[in-house]
Amino acid sequence: MAGFEITIAGDSALNLEFSRVITPETSALIRIAAQNLTDDPIPGIIELVPTFCSLMVYYNPLRITFDELSSRLQGKLRDLDTADMGIRKIVEIPVCYGGEFGPDLANVAEHAGLSKEEVVEIHASKDYLIDMLGFLPGFAYLGGLDPRLHTPRLATPRTHIEPGSVGIGGGQTGVYPLSSPGGWQIIGRTPLRPYDPDRDDPILYSAGEYIRFVPVNMDEYGAIETQLAANTYEYHIIIEEN
Repeated sequence: MAGFEITIAGDSALNLEFSRVITPETSALIRIAAQNLTDDPIPGIIELVPTFCSLMVYYNPLRITFDELSSRLQGKLRDLDTADMGIRKIVEIPVCYGGEFGPDLANVAEHAGLSKEEVVEIHASKDYLIDMLGFLPGFAYLGGLDPRLHTPRLATPRTHIEPGSVGIGGGQTGVYPLSSPGGWQIIGRTPLRPYDPDRDDPILYSAGEYIRFVPVNMDEYGAIETQLAANTYEYHIIIEEN
């Protein structure tokens, strides 16, 4: 039996619901299913959208019916196994914490009963699984934030947040890829562009991959900005075998 339920999502989409709980195992199953359907597509499928606990499948109802697609998906994805995920991709994101780039770092530290230095150390101490992309192009919802850093969103959201701002909202952390309103606690900023429409791959990472935050100082931040402007910066991508 396939490890998902199929639900209707309008007249040209359906959802493969793998779980109602966000876990790394669920994320891995969704990624495997999406890769399977990308490598060996079912005719009529138009687009795949991974989310926290499900995979939305858009299709052309003039080419394939809901019932036919459901049947083919149940057969094709019947024996998904997270053991197939033999490697993981980690994207390093340099971050300058605090100061003008992290106006809410002190708020997070006070809420946690920690020093600002301890907040930075904890925040940059692990790799974060990208559960899904959404809200803005390249905005990654990251799983695994240390519970000590869980901090409520701002009571009054800001009307403008700078691109590259790194924030904490409740039990999640992430990077604002574009200028946007937002209510997350801003603790730092990266000079990188998570979303760049002029890049070959406009979005720097994908759901199912990992982000590793690397603290940098102001001088290092400025040097990276200069390299980005000259198109000489080399993005740090790490491939690890599980």
